[in-house]
Amino acid sequence: MLKESKCQVKFIRQSPYKVRFVLDSVRGKKVNYALSSLNFSNKKAAVFIQKALNSAVSNFSQANENFDSDLLYVKEAFVDEGPKIKRFRPRAMGRASKILKRTSHLTVVVGEKGK
Repeated sequence: MLKESKCQVKFIRQSPYKVRFVLDSVRGKKVNYALSSLNFSNKKAAVFIQKALNSAVSNFSQANENFDSDLLYVKEAFVDEGPKIKRFRPRAMGRASKILKRTSHLTVVVGEKGK
């Protein structure tokens, strides 16, 4: 019986700074509370975090036949920087400026609280 389960979402087309802002609000919370707060969030990153959280809970349920979803909580949640997509924008006098489109790698770990 596993005590924790993990889900990774890679190459999210949003900067890690913006994803981390939403992720800080659900880290350490119960899964049911985290999902309901993400449901009412108006941030784009909330959709990716919600999908990752649902997948981690599903992974946990596959490994454990009888588990109580009320005991599950977000054990770890972090975001790392992925590769940057590089683009150029034309500027005045024939110059060009670089645009970095940042991507993120999201990792969510859920687990049971000890009794």
